[in-house]
Amino acid sequence: MAIDDAHLSAPDIDLVLNASGTPMQAIPDGGALIAAELGMSGSFGYSVHATCISFLVAFQQAAFHISMGSAKHVLIVSTEAGSRGLNFNQPESALLIGDAAVAVVVGPPDTPRQGITEAHFSTDTDGVHDAEIRGFGSRVPVADAAEHIEDFKFDMQGLKLLRGALRWFPAFLESLREGLSENPSGIEHVIPHQTSQAGMELMSRFWGWDKMMVTLPTVGNTIAASIPLALHRSSILPGETALLIGTGSGTHYGGLVVRW
Repeated sequence: MAIDDAHLSAPDIDLVLNASGTPMQAIPDGGALIAAELGMSGSFGYSVHATCISFLVAFQQAAFHISMGSAKHVLIVSTEAGSRGLNFNQPESALLIGDAAVAVVVGPPDTPRQGITEAHFSTDTDGVHDAEIRGFGSRVPVADAAEHIEDFKFDMQGLKLLRGALRWFPAFLESLREGLSENPSGIEHVIPHQTSQAGMELMSRFWGWDKMMVTLPTVGNTIAASIPLALHRSSILPGETALLIGTGSGTHYGGLVVRW
């Protein structure tokens, strides 16, 4: 499996994955809408929603499809307009979230050693209410929006998110690769989700700033688009290995080790 820099046209794409934390609309999902805009009638397009690590889940699914032979080229699209749901009475989150859109084409490997070498995902259920938008679904229907407008805005408990990450992250890294929480040997690049300044400081303890691609100061936290955006700005050479790593809404944790 390889990230393809070629400018492929729609007929060359077999599958579209919409990997976003803030869906464009509920029905039909964003994958179908993107496929329609590309004129890809007959190809499959669907959404992958795991908040900030949606891109990582989509990347792994793309690898599954390619390895099974059900697709040769998979288009992953992460579009985020989180600024539309900000609560400006909560400066901690309102000053953090940015908007971005990134598209990545994943194709078959060019060499036998290329692709995902390790992958791990887990959920810390203690954090399910630390970063959320409660509205738009069955929990708070849109008919009740006028009386519950705050439920339709992003609500973040920053200190709880940080405490959860401090507690969960080291063991998660060890599950991804033994020794990874202490020694990043064999990994030349770290492409992290751009959580917050405190979150980036936490990640730097494990690997140091020199390996990390940091985009937070210029574009903010762009939710599911943050990892592919940082990946686009990285200079990874053939044969090098990168760690794509992130947390999502205080509950999801995901990591991929990918050899270029």
